[in-house]
Amino acid sequence: MMKFTSRMAEDLKNMIDLKVATNHHESTYLARAMVFDRFCNERFPDEDVVTEAMVLTTVKDALDKRTRNTAHSMIAFIRIFATYQRAIGKKPFIPSVRMLSGGSMFIPYILSDQELSDLFHEIDSCNKDDRFMQMLLSTYFRMTYTCGLRPYEARTLKRINVDLDSGELRIINTKWNRSRTIIMSDDMRRLAQKYAMLRDHKYHESELFFPSSDGSLFSAEDIQRRFKKFYASSRPEVPKELLPAVRVYDLRHRFATAVMSNWLDMKIDINARLPYLQAYMGHNSIESTVYYIHLLPENLARSSGIDWDALNSIVPEVEPWEE
Repeated sequence: MMKFTSRMAEDLKNMIDLKVATNHHESTYLARAMVFDRFCNERFPDEDVVTEAMVLTTVKDALDKRTRNTAHSMIAFIRIFATYQRAIGKKPFIPSVRMLSGGSMFIPYILSDQELSDLFHEIDSCNKDDRFMQMLLSTYFRMTYTCGLRPYEARTLKRINVDLDSGELRIINTKWNRSRTIIMSDDMRRLAQKYAMLRDHKYHESELFFPSSDGSLFSAEDIQRRFKKFYASSRPEVPKELLPAVRVYDLRHRFATAVMSNWLDMKIDINARLPYLQAYMGHNSIESTVYYIHLLPENLARSSGIDWDALNSIVPEVEPWEE
């Protein structure tokens, strides 16, 4: 057998020995084990257990090279290896089986404070010759972020379900056929009021809160295209091919992690607050909400007194982001 050289070496060897001893072919695992060992040496030389960063980096590298099959193959191997590490008493990050479903594979990108500021500056500066569209996009993307909305929840929001006096947004029959009420912040409500004055004048017959230029529903593709363009414009120093694959949905991810980070800063028991965030974001189960803890910076999450044993009893394997 070829020699492994990373800090995962012993576990990799022992796992393959176990597989062979239980009548698996060595060739099923060896090639991918060697690739993973080399990857760990080059990118994560200090790690001796599978981490979330390893998984996401593996997927990103594969997708950047347009090799989706390679991504699925490596994630499948990492899942097997991480499961072995857990079996021998370690605490690895185990990628969810949903990442192997063959569907679209998304990697949540958490925008930094500076990226978020630059992004909204770019959004606010767009369409200077069209005041209405400028206000619409500024309001749409801010509402998506500050209210933690799914992108289509903002796109399909109807005027009748926005109370600009109380600040209530009524999200009706969304994912899982659930409805919920969200309260905008005062700043968000005031911005929505200013935008609504222009909208009522220009599109007084449209039932949509955010009508497109012809008064109809914006397509998801149009909103996503605009978002990616704004992000790219906000980072002119980064070559286009090196930009992360951002999505409008990343604003919802950023909202959830920002809320949790704030709780940790305030020494609030994050376990006790999770049901509130679950209800606010419209998650079908607490598992989807717990997932966001794993998107927090690892040094923050691991040093903040989070009861990981309790969380792992809720979510034995971290589920992927919802779509």
